[in-house]
This record gives sequence, structure tokens and C-alpha cells, in this order.
Amino acid sequence: MDAIAKFEELALINRVVTVLDNHLGISDTTIAECFIATARKNPTFNKFKTALHESGAPDLDDSLLSSLLRMITSSTKKEDDKIATFRDDKDEIRAMLPALAMPNSSNPLAEFEKFIPKWQEEQKAAPTDDKKSSKRRSRSLSREGTHKSRRSRSRSGSADRDRHRRRRRDSDERDGRRRRSRSRDHDRRDRDRGRDRDRDDRRRRSRTRSPRRREKVAEFPEEGKIYDAKIQSLTKFGAFAQILGIRQKCDGLVHISQLSNNRVKEPADVVQRGQAVKVKVVKIDDSGPQRKYGLSMKEVDQRTGADLAPAEKPLGSDAVLGVDDQLFQYDRPNYDPGASTSTEKRKRVRLSTPERWELHQMRGGGAITHMEQPDFDEDMGILRNHEDESDGEDVEIELVEDEPAFLSGYGKMNIELEPVKVVKNPDGSMAQAALMQSALSKERREAKTKVAREKDSQKPRGGPIGSKILDPMAVNQGPIEEEEPPNAARKREEPEWRRHLNNVGTGKRNLLSMKEQRESLPIFALKDPLIDAIIANQILIVVGETGSGKTTQMTQYLVEAGLTKRGKIGCTQPRRVAATSVAKRVAEEYGCSLGQEVGYTIRFEDCTGPDTIIKYMTDGMLLRESLLDPEMSQYSCIMLDEAHERTVNTDVLFGLLKQAARKRPELKLIVTSATLDSVKFSEYFFGAPIFQIPGRTFPVEILYTREPESDYVDAALMTVLQIHLTEPPGDILVFLTGQEEIDTACEILHERMKRISEGKTGSNRVPELQAWPVYGALPSEMQSRIFDPAPPGTRKVVIATNIAETSLTIDGIYYVVDPGFVKQKIYNPKSCMDSLVVTPISQAAANQRAGRAGRTGPGKCYRLYTERAFRDEMLPTPVPEIQRTNLATTLLQLKAMGINNLLDFDFMDAPPLEAMITALQQLHQLSALDDDGLLTRLGRRMAEFPLEPALAKFLIMSVDLGCAEEVLTIVAMISVQNVFYRPKDKQEQADERKSKFHQPEGDPLTLLAVYNSWKHNNYSQSWCYQNFVQVRQLKRSQDVRKQLLGIMDRHKLSVQSCGRDVQRVQKAICSGYFRNAAKRDPQEGYRTLVDGQTVYIHPTSSLFQQQPEWVVYYELVMTTKEYMREVTTVDPKWLIEFAPSFFKLGDNTKLSNFKKNQKIDPLHNKYEEANAWRISRVKKKIYNPNR
Repeated sequence: MDAIAKFEELALINRVVTVLDNHLGISDTTIAECFIATARKNPTFNKFKTALHESGAPDLDDSLLSSLLRMITSSTKKEDDKIATFRDDKDEIRAMLPALAMPNSSNPLAEFEKFIPKWQEEQKAAPTDDKKSSKRRSRSLSREGTHKSRRSRSRSGSADRDRHRRRRRDSDERDGRRRRSRSRDHDRRDRDRGRDRDRDDRRRRSRTRSPRRREKVAEFPEEGKIYDAKIQSLTKFGAFAQILGIRQKCDGLVHISQLSNNRVKEPADVVQRGQAVKVKVVKIDDSGPQRKYGLSMKEVDQRTGADLAPAEKPLGSDAVLGVDDQLFQYDRPNYDPGASTSTEKRKRVRLSTPERWELHQMRGGGAITHMEQPDFDEDMGILRNHEDESDGEDVEIELVEDEPAFLSGYGKMNIELEPVKVVKNPDGSMAQAALMQSALSKERREAKTKVAREKDSQKPRGGPIGSKILDPMAVNQGPIEEEEPPNAARKREEPEWRRHLNNVGTGKRNLLSMKEQRESLPIFALKDPLIDAIIANQILIVVGETGSGKTTQMTQYLVEAGLTKRGKIGCTQPRRVAATSVAKRVAEEYGCSLGQEVGYTIRFEDCTGPDTIIKYMTDGMLLRESLLDPEMSQYSCIMLDEAHERTVNTDVLFGLLKQAARKRPELKLIVTSATLDSVKFSEYFFGAPIFQIPGRTFPVEILYTREPESDYVDAALMTVLQIHLTEPPGDILVFLTGQEEIDTACEILHERMKRISEGKTGSNRVPELQAWPVYGALPSEMQSRIFDPAPPGTRKVVIATNIAETSLTIDGIYYVVDPGFVKQKIYNPKSCMDSLVVTPISQAAANQRAGRAGRTGPGKCYRLYTERAFRDEMLPTPVPEIQRTNLATTLLQLKAMGINNLLDFDFMDAPPLEAMITALQQLHQLSALDDDGLLTRLGRRMAEFPLEPALAKFLIMSVDLGCAEEVLTIVAMISVQNVFYRPKDKQEQADERKSKFHQPEGDPLTLLAVYNSWKHNNYSQSWCYQNFVQVRQLKRSQDVRKQLLGIMDRHKLSVQSCGRDVQRVQKAICSGYFRNAAKRDPQEGYRTLVDGQTVYIHPTSSLFQQQPEWVVYYELVMTTKEYMREVTTVDPKWLIEFAPSFFKLGDNTKLSNFKKNQKIDPLHNKYEEANAWRISRVKKKIYNPNR
């Protein structure tokens, strides 16, 4: 080895030692040489990791191992000695799973958008007849402008799709054209084969001039058809009518509910005997000796005979971007147009003999009428025959084990999947404390409930609570009587600590002018060098402490520099709260109204206008814009703020913006963050330069605990009181994990301060302590007050989630209490569910939290964990969200953008292969991908909605099933969550009011009833307070519904109401969430069909008392148990109908997997222990000779 090679080897060893020292605290050169030798013997990442594990090395983070391997391999001198890293693994994966490395295609959505203006111009210039026909079909956009006298009409939405179909049926069309050319003289090229055949038949009939055959008269009426009829007699429950125009004499019943859309008290008010009417046959009953017909007049236009509720027709294939009013039916497996539109009756189980006897006695005693019996047929107006009832057969559903063809057998690896590892040491003290906290939270909740019940039991009972409760489902209610004004009721129902905060004052505000405040920020001194750096470089990495002004000032600097001449200035934020609050502040500084020159866009809310030049938005909204504009042509500069948080949308934007930067050299890209691995980001973005903004930092003293804390919430509160009673003035910042913990901490702190301050006056008086919460769901009026200084002689403590690490800057903080935990979303690919898990933070996040204490002056950071835990139990940096979350939505959007080569997509940190396979399998099960792994038309439309794939399919299928009006409301209500609230002093009354809305079909229909009742009460705010419904959430759901309705109108999707046929809504839910099906377990709860997990219906659900056999849920929530949220009853046959590629009917001759996993318990006396009957449990008599 020559001298240069030795020098390079020593330099490599030093670099490896530096990396190991920074991450592990190891500075041994021998260990570094061992790592280098192992990496050279094992060239790929998997082999390197396995070799280290076999040699006894501790488990290291994958990002650290990949960094070491890349460093070692890049230092090799000779080309032949270069070691392959991930490329070898990618080649192997590409050979196994070619679906992950398919060539990219052009963005079809962007192409479609270009055709829309041309299509609209053609519609305006088209003749009247063509405009009428365009309502039923859309014109071909690929051949527009040629042969205007012979416009080509195609059932394809794009030229690519037309060519694809033409390849499949090329020979058939050629033969068809030859046949048609013999019978016709003029040109008919590019016409639809089905329509040609129809026209050919019509012209052939006209040439033969044969006499037209008389139409056959039907023997009996057919269901769904309209006939002339004559009223024969009137009864209390309807009218009997004779059906005309058929051979046999048939009478049918028009039930009183089918006479008119308005409420009818007496049939004589609507019809008279002998009157001629038009009726529609809605039901035919063949069960008895004589056929019975159920008729309807309200579904027929009595003047023209038009069908007012027609059965939906199958979609033609000539829709472009949803111009057609129907869906692409053949994208749905085994589609049956008749099955989706027929009104199926609810499954009826035979009543037992005691139940029939009870109903008979109640009817005889006048307690109920025959119309209130469960076997009353509203359509026929008679009691059903018991022979018609189902015998309650036990339907067995099993999973289809076949996998998509594009996964080629690798989909079964999901069975062996486990959640991504986000905890460095699962057996450490911090991991154990996180697990313990859930049990402690449960104990606190139970204690609160017990105290509330004791207080409620001591209150005098004046009269029945239900006497003043009005029916919330009534459509036309009179004026609602209010016991007190709504605002007073709301304040009275707030907890005491929050009412106390509403009454406190604030300290002296900052009297500096807006200009002086801007000039006092650290970034102002670097304004000119920063602008020069942005102009000189296409991509710039900006690193600056929180509060330096980079988020609010840089966008304004760019406007002043003239960068808005070529487009807008866009700035992304990872959170909605940050996007809205920053936009308000910048609009105030810029001197304009919010929504004009400065605006923001978040999910379901767009506050921008045509004059907007500075646009703040969440990263998800910019990702959605890239669907239609991959090159970001409307922006001249895009700033990715808070990039260190590495959300899944931010990581995808990194790759997309790199591609856009290559295509548009004039596009400026700025990546900003408070804590950023600047070198890693610079290498990723083509070696972009790094611009440092020094912050106003002061020294911070860091204090650790000597022993681990088991209850970090209680330890944090004790630390706050210790600081308040012993430390100099200065505000306190406490980091907790979520809203429940923060509200509990504020309440406990308020109670403890009351006890401490009791009886102390004068010099012994304890200063007041104000506890302010900070989390995403905080009301806007309270969000603005957390930035106000505390009054003189008062200390402020801010209890916040990790949003206060970097997104918010609160002045006056001198003390930080860091328990060391955060709530992260972790995806389990085995159960295909996301869950929020409390985990230890990373070392980078801990350092960032400590820095919050040194912004105003020298401060202290109290870390409620040991120094050893900081070193050994925390990861150096947090795991990127893209490696621990569900990728179905992300991959659907990438597929919609034409990115099929997922393996070579430029991720900064590639997601796990197993997670991508699981996501592709989910999309295939939802019919968003075909058997080749390509996006279907249904999948492309799903990508258009800002919803998760299952929810988007639920909404789209509602159009097909004729219930989009109801489903729009349900989706909006599910999106906002937490519609009901339960005040601690009125929990029973709130539960009673909520029960008035309960629907037997499930919770989504309950939410629909709440919204409709609110709507029928003229969106009354007082109605919300009386029924314990959050008016803020209802207003937000109203905004969400309007936006979704706008998207459906844009794509010309028909929005119809299903009326009282709620089974259509249940079917729509089943079509989207069939994976979340569960069957009742004989022992306890329910078992999911996918993985056999035991789950439960929550006590607040409308189905808690019913416990139906089969249900479908929206998501699982883990509290004391695994509870199902938004549960709906379903028929098991619907699972097979809407998911034939996922479910199949079980073999009756074999024992199903579900029954194999069931535990059979023997019968026992319910008053004794379950196993008391066993011989082993019987106490043996001991022989005593002395007795």
C-alpha cells in the first residue's frame, strides 16, 4: 500500500470514528476498522446489517448503517473494487416485483385539464341538437377540430385510452366496418360499435318497409314499469287501483305513503274513486296464492307519465373527466346494474313464539297498532306472511387467497409484517413509562367519572329530564325554548380552569410598531445577502432558529425582490394551524386583507383570490396541486418550511420538486428549517448551498433526573410547581403528547394552585399561575391569547404538544419542562391500521425543546429522564413519517401523476418495501388498480378527492347507488370528527339527548340525522347547545360538504337522494370499507374478518344495545379496549357483492377459518363461576376419623 492509499485509509477511519462518536459515543479506532472490514466483505446493505448482527454488534438505526456503508464504499479507489450498495438490492427487487419499476407515463389528469377549455368552446358553438345529446355523452377530445361536418365520437376520454381499447378489439372493428361498408355508401369511421349496430338495424328496418309488428301486450305488470290505472276503492291506509294496459285484470295497493311526496292524512284528500292516474309498480309479492302489487303515484309525473325515480342506467364509455353523469361501471368487479338499484328489503329474522305472543298481547291491549308491528309491510299495507321470513341462516364469509397478478406471489409477505421500529430500546425506562401512561390515564378518567357521578347523585331531582327534551328528528319544529342564553350555557358547561382563563387579563403588550418589530428580527440584518443568494442559486437551504423570522419575512423579501413577476410565492407548512396563523400575520404586515395579496389554502378551505401573490398552504395541498400541474407553472418560488419534520407529503414533494426544478430552470426552491441535517439536504438537492441565520440564543442549563419517572404527567406538574415557588420570574413551557393529557394537566394544576393559595395572604401570598393549553383543536380565540404576556405578579405556564417545538414562537419562556415523549402515528401493515402511539422523542427534538428556554434570556431545561436514557434510549433523529405510515394515499397520488416506477422514485429516505406492497394491494382491492398494477378510471377519480382512498370510493360509489346526497353529508361529518360533547356535570343528559338521534342502521346514519336536524332547525346555534352538539364542528362539516359538492359538480357527478331507502347508504359504506368488516363473537365482542382481532362496539355507539351480527367500521381506536368507530350494520352478502376479489362465500361442507378460531365454552349456571361444574373444581371431602 503506497503512502497516498495509507493516508486515504486513515482519513476513512477518522470519518467513521467521528460518525460513531456522534451517534453512539464510541471513539475506538479498532471498532471503526471492524466496521470498514465488514462493509467491504458484505457489499449490500442487507448483508452488511446481517453480518454486524451476527458479530454481536448492537442494533443500529438503518439510516446510520446506510450512511456508514455509503461512506466506506465511496472511498474505494479502483473502479473494480467499488462495492454496490442499494443498487444491487434494487435490481433484485426489480426482478422479483416488476410492478414497482414500471416505466412512468404522462400525467393523464394534466392532459385532461388541457382538453376541457376546448370541449367547452365546442359546446358553446355546437347546434341545439348536439347540446342536448351532449348531456348523455361527451365528445371525443382527441380529434376535435377536424372533419367538423363528420365529428368523430368516441367512448374514450383520451386518445391513449382509445388506442388501448382499439388494440384489444381491432379485429372486431375491422370486421364490423367491412359489413357496414357493404350496406351503406357514406363514411362511418371511428364510430362506436354498439351504436353502429343499433343504427344499422334501424336503417335496415326502414329499407325493408315491412309492416310494423304490433307490440305485445304483457300478461302481468312488470316491476319498475309505469301503467295507466283507475282508482277502485279507498281505505284508511291507501287506495286500490286497477292496472290498465295488460291482459289479466290486476289490482294493486297504492299505500298512503306512496300517494304524494307531501304528508297525507286521508287518501281522499289526494285521489277519488274512479279517477284515472298513472302508477309505477314498485313491488310484486308472489308468496301467497294470489299475486299482490305495490304501486306508487309519487314516483310518476301524473301529467306526462315520466318516471321521477328512474333506475340508474349502466354507464356508457364516453365520459371525459366525469362529464357523463354516471360512473365507469366496468371498473367495479362483477357489476350488476339491477342489483344496485333495486330496493332490497331488510333481512328479516323469524320472530320467536314468546315475541309474537308479547306483540299480540300489546296489540290487543291497544299499546301498539298493526302498523307498528315489525312484520308490517308499508308498501302493501298488510302484515307479512311468516313463511316469507328468513330462517336466519348463518352465512360464512372467507378471504380470497388469490393475489394480484402484478405482485407475483409477494403479497403474502404481509402475514409476517410488523410495525416499523420507532423506539430504540423497547425494554428501556422511557418505553416502559410510555406504556404505563395509558393505564394511568385510564385511572384518572375513572376517578373523574366517579366524582362527577357522586356530585350528580347529590343534586335534587326536580322533574323528569326528558319532559323538556324536544324531538330532534322533527322536520318542522316550533320555536325552541331556551332555559338560558346559548353563550351563558356554553360558559357554564366549560371546566372551571378554562372559565378562569377567560376572566384573566393580560400584561403589557409590545408597543413597537409593525416596522420596528420586523426590523428587530435576526433575519432583517441578512436581508440583502439572503436575496442575493436566492437569485444566484436555483435551490437554497436556509437554516435558522425558531423566531428568526424566516417564515414570515422571506416571502415578503421575495416580493420586494420582484420574483412575483413570473408567478406566485408559495410556502408550505406541515400543520393547518401554522398555515392559517402565519398567513394572518403576513397579511397584517403586508397591509392587505387576508385572501387578497396574501392568502392560505388548507384542506377543505381556500382563502385565496386572483390577486394572491403570497400563498401559504399545507404540504398536502401543494401535493394535490401537483396532480394537475407537475411543473408548478403558477409559482416562481416555492418555500418548503419546517422541512425537518419530514412528513410524508413533504418527502414526496422533495422528489416532485426536484423533477420540476430540472424542467423549469427559472423555478426557485427554498428549503427552510430550524433544526436540519443541512449536509444531508444539500447533498440531496444537487449540492445546494447552505445559508445560516443566527438566532437570538442564550445559554441554557440542562438538568436531568436521577431516577426514571413512571408517571411523567405528574412529574411534570410537580416540576412546574417547584419552578413557580422557587425560581425567579419567567414563563414555563411544558411538552405533553395530546389534548387529553394537556386538559388534564391544566385542570390538576388549577386545583393544586387553589389548595396552595387557600388561607395565604400578605407576604405569604402565592403568586398566581395561569395554565394555557396549546394543541391543534384549540378554539381560535384561545389560540391568539397564548401569545399575550402574563399580568404583573403572575407567571404563565404553556402546556403544549410538539407544535411548540418549531411551529410556534412564544416570548417570555425561561423554563422548559421536557418529559421526553411525543405521540406519533405508526402504521401496522399486518392489520392495515394506523394508531397513535406515545414514543420517546429523538435527541434532535430534545435539543430543539431545550433551545426554547434560551430565546429571551438565559434559561433552564428540566428533562424528566436520565442522562443515560438520553444517550441510549433516544434515536439521533426521528424516523421519517413516510417509513411509519400507510402509503395508500401517497401511492394513489403518484400513480395519478403517471409515476409508476416507485422503486426509482427519488425519495430522500425510501419507504419500506413491505409498506409499498401492502399499499398497492389495498388499492387493488379497492379497484383503484387493475391486475397489471396500472391506475383504473375509478382510481383516477378517487385521486381527485382530498380523501383517503376508502372514503373516496365510498363517496364515488354513492353516485352509482343513488344516495350521494346523504353520503356527502356523512363523509363531511366523519371528516370533522367529535361532533358530540359530554360536559362533566351533564353526562347523563348529554347521553340522553344523543340517543334521540340514534339510528338502527349505525353511527353514520346517526351523524346524518344530526346534520339534517340541524339543517331543518335553520342551522340554529341554540339548538346545538341544547342537544350537546358542537356548532363549530357542524359549521366546518358544512364547509367540507360544500367543497366536496363543488368537486362533484366539476366532474358532473349526479347527486341524488335515496329517500328512505337507507340500504343504499349501507351498501356504499360496504363498498369502501369492506376490509373493516367484523362478525360478532359468541364469547365477547367482535372478530375482524381480516386478522381475527377482537374488537368492541363503543358504549356511545348507536349499535351498542343491538349488537348486530355483521358490522363494518370506519377505524379502530385504542383506549381501554380496541373500539370500533362509526359502526354500520351490513348484510354479509354485500361483502361478496362489492368485494368479490377480497371475500368469497364459505364452503358449507367444510369448517370455516372463523369457526376454527372460535373457542367453544360449555353451558354453565350464570350464578356460579364459569368453570365451577368441572370435576377438578369440586371440593373433595376429606375423611376425618375423629368426626
